[in-house]
Amino acid sequence: MMKQNLFVLTLVFSVLLMMNGCKKPKTDIVYNKKYVKEIKDARKKVKFHMIQNFIPGANIAVSINGELVYSEGIGLASRDLDAPARRNTKFRIGEVSTLYTNALYQKLVEEGKIYPDSSIQHYIPTFPVKVEGKISLKMLANEISGIQPPLDGGEMRLVNKSIEDGIQLFKDEALEMPPGMFQAQSCYNYNLLGVAMEKATGKKYSQLLKEYVTDTLHMDNTVIDNPFAMIKGRSNFYEPNILAQVVNTTFYDLRATAPSKGLLSNAEDLVKLGNACLSGDFFSEETRKNLFEPLILFNNNTSRMVNGWFVFKDPYGRTVYGLEGSVVGGSASVIILPESKVVVAWACNLSTAINDTPVFLVANAFLGAPEGEQQHRSKLK
Repeated sequence: MMKQNLFVLTLVFSVLLMMNGCKKPKTDIVYNKKYVKEIKDARKKVKFHMIQNFIPGANIAVSINGELVYSEGIGLASRDLDAPARRNTKFRIGEVSTLYTNALYQKLVEEGKIYPDSSIQHYIPTFPVKVEGKISLKMLANEISGIQPPLDGGEMRLVNKSIEDGIQLFKDEALEMPPGMFQAQSCYNYNLLGVAMEKATGKKYSQLLKEYVTDTLHMDNTVIDNPFAMIKGRSNFYEPNILAQVVNTTFYDLRATAPSKGLLSNAEDLVKLGNACLSGDFFSEETRKNLFEPLILFNNNTSRMVNGWFVFKDPYGRTVYGLEGSVVGGSASVIILPESKVVVAWACNLSTAINDTPVFLVANAFLGAPEGEQQHRSKLK
């Protein structure tokens, strides 16, 4: 009888242990109780956006007055392993990488390591002089150099190549237009700027980014995406196939395009970058004053972008600085609303064919915008 009771107790104890082990892990979320209502609304909109676009995993973050009030990992970082996306999951962020590169550029200008009006040949003598006119570093940083964008995706086929190797793809090509005339996004602008910064300092782009930006701002989740290295917290990458099914991406090595679209990051690090642009001592007052000041181009046209950021007014008359980026296996976006000191960022593990970005919906949840709010994808790309 005693042996039977002992057996029953052991069995019950084992079942309880198994049940405890089967509990789902707690949601990876940070929130300020003051904004519970707004956070619930934002979460609902983000999750609907993910379901609508078949996005496996993402993270979202919001800060107000420099304070992180909401951050969460949602969905799966790996569908194969059933691994959840967390706040510190690293996603490919595409063209949003240029914002980190521009921050590095601004710091090197502040220290006198590089000069915005210097020609590219001053730092890279082997880069051919263009008959259409002089290309300065400032032109590269503001994408008004006239360098044409990739036409055949050649930059995506490079494997185990450096950023300097990557400029061989376009250095001998004629410019699309005279420098300084119009603004046209091209990943080659920031790749060339990255090489110029390497030459000016004698350090690799990865070292410069860490020394001047990510270490200083305590960004623990922003690194170059090296497919041959183990990177803790890196998400798997997904894309829609011809049947609109979400599948694993094919292999890509983005290191040769690191300054323009080859970084991994997360929503919290993007929010930190946004806050550094608004206040604090990361940038000098002079830098911050000019950071979002539009340029005057040909025929007195005003630039839509400044230092990597789109600058515009939303339908409610609010000033917005923002950027959206996408590359194979990942997308990201970040917006700053300077009047209300709100920064919203989002990153996910699905590329291109998604509809819009949820950052405006999330911002409106916190700012009390009316229902039926409009998206602004066209103004972030």
